[in-house]
Amino acid sequence: MTVSYEGLEIPVLLDGGGHGPLVVLAHGAGSHMEHETILWLASLVREAGGRVARFNFAYRVLGKGMPDRMPKLIATYQAVVNALPRSGPLVIGGHSMGGRVASMLLAEKKDAADGLLLFGYPLHPPGQPEKLRDAHLPAISVPVLQLSGTEDEFCTRELMERVALPAGYRVKWIDGADHSYSVKKSSGKTRKDAEAQIVGELRTFLSEFA
Repeated sequence: MTVSYEGLEIPVLLDGGGHGPLVVLAHGAGSHMEHETILWLASLVREAGGRVARFNFAYRVLGKGMPDRMPKLIATYQAVVNALPRSGPLVIGGHSMGGRVASMLLAEKKDAADGLLLFGYPLHPPGQPEKLRDAHLPAISVPVLQLSGTEDEFCTRELMERVALPAGYRVKWIDGADHSYSVKKSSGKTRKDAEAQIVGELRTFLSEFA
């Protein structure tokens, strides 16, 4: 399906025909809906019982590499959400920037979805812990699952654990994983370990919307 937004046709792909909640996965700043990380995360959501919708932000539709400003990103996400069939619970989110956009949408419009799923939430730019992106998080009122790697340079664990979070906001740490869930051998963990941990957390979270 496609969604019309400011003269553009935003492509939206609906994956799978299960009966779990529909999960919208938006891509990161340098990514797109067919990127291997998004495809991998979508497969894990489906394994955990969810259905998946993927889309490209407007700048990607235009072939640009630089993301739009946040208000336009939020408006694009809202347009996609408005166009989706709502036959059951809806969870929105995504990887990195895509999840951040979804979180800001839910902070502004509390009934935009029933839940929020954040893969690799970019709490701060790498090496710039003073530039926190947390001011809006307390305004979110739906259940949240944030899955961050313990080696994620965009989300230092010490800083994340200091953030004021609303009730129902859960942060789960994936052992040895970085921002895209790659795992160094020196951690003693493997990618399969990360997958198993992620699917387990997703299954628990998504079951709450059954």
